[in-house]
Amino acid sequence: MNINISDKNCPLRKTLEIIGGKWTMLIIFQINERTIRYGELKRCIVGISEKMLIGQLKFLCDKGIVHKKSYPEIPPKVEYTLTDRGKELLPIINQIIQFGINHNL
Repeated sequence: MNINISDKNCPLRKTLEIIGGKWTMLIIFQINERTIRYGELKRCIVGISEKMLIGQLKFLCDKGIVHKKSYPEIPPKVEYTLTDRGKELLPIINQIIQFGINHNL
């Protein structure tokens, strides 16, 4: 495959803008094929601040990777699921995990 990585519209560059963040793949991996509430997601990702998690979830929703469903309740109930686009990333994440296992990383 021949791509020009210096082009701002390079598909590799565009994809890394979405999944290249420190927390992004961890969030996607934790949501996976299930519906997860915000509090559970926060507990699953050790070390992420609330501000960072909220910001990353908003970013992933804006990019069409994650779907957010809010319920008009008090206290607020919010659930997250992966979109079809987000689910396409799961095999890639699994390959990265397998690479780490294979090389004792």
